[in-house]
Amino acid sequence: MMIKVGVVGASGYTGAELIRILINHPQVEISYLTANKYANRKVSDLYSNLAVCGELSFISYDKDTVKDADVIFIAVPHGESMKIVPDIVGHGSKIIDLSGDFRLKDKDSYPKWYGFNHIAASLLGKSVYGMPELYREKIKGANLVSNPGCYPTSSILAVAPLMKKDMLTDEPIVINSCSGLSGAGRGLSLSTHFVECNENVEAYSLFGHKHIPEMEQEMNAISGKDKMVTFVPHLVPLNRGILTTAYCGLSEDANLSEIIDLYQNFYGNELFVKILEAGKLPGTKDVMGSNYCYIGCGIDKRTGKAIIVSAIDNLVKGASGQAVQNMNIMCGFKEDEGLATIGLAP
Repeated sequence: MMIKVGVVGASGYTGAELIRILINHPQVEISYLTANKYANRKVSDLYSNLAVCGELSFISYDKDTVKDADVIFIAVPHGESMKIVPDIVGHGSKIIDLSGDFRLKDKDSYPKWYGFNHIAASLLGKSVYGMPELYREKIKGANLVSNPGCYPTSSILAVAPLMKKDMLTDEPIVINSCSGLSGAGRGLSLSTHFVECNENVEAYSLFGHKHIPEMEQEMNAISGKDKMVTFVPHLVPLNRGILTTAYCGLSEDANLSEIIDLYQNFYGNELFVKILEAGKLPGTKDVMGSNYCYIGCGIDKRTGKAIIVSAIDNLVKGASGQAVQNMNIMCGFKEDEGLATIGLAP
């Protein structure tokens, strides 16, 4: 049975990635794509790779028009979704929000980390965090799913097995992540100007990245403990991809084969998480254009730390692909429907 799907905020990179995936989904008919700035312009005017969409065009957002869909993806900036969702939730459509507006359960975290007061706080407890590997059963029955952030996706998947097994010390987990420039969005800024970022690697948001509370919230839920994260993101001159390295203090002696067995058992039935064999580590090209997360494991015996490396495409598993994966679960489709693409290496 075909379903009607709409995308609110379809002109950005995540919106365009949603279109690219949905246009090939056998169970989906795109009902509308909203982008106020580009209303009445064809999708291919902005993204020539989407010329296969023919006459498919953007329209202006209207809260009544957008209800004409079985599933609504919302791909607007942080702080905008909370203005939209209250008007459309409860009208029969399933909603998947790609912003951070419904990821955090504590409304008081939003002024501190996002810089705004939440105007739809009553919905925070009703949204389901859309990480299938952790919350598949809740996602199945959800009407409002909050799609995880790209950095949290790569980080949480990297450490979840160790946390669930209670193998970590109480010291903070140190996470370094390198992201391609598309993670900054399509808007123009000096930091993503070619001359500024080409041949340059730069750390940013050293002590206050908005994804930190999301990581800690979900890691605490997995472990049942109050875990803290030291997180340092880096901007690297790539179009796509996130490579995350997590340094985790081990509370017990373990060898590498035991760690790899733990990860393989934890993710053994997962379609989109692949654990690499000993001695192999992932790179961003391994997963480019795909919905996969590749994970490699190591142990530093000298310091007693597990070093876990994960790679995802920030626009796919880190955003639009995971959103479609959530849609598939919510609608009872095969979980990999429309998502079978493997990495585009080289």
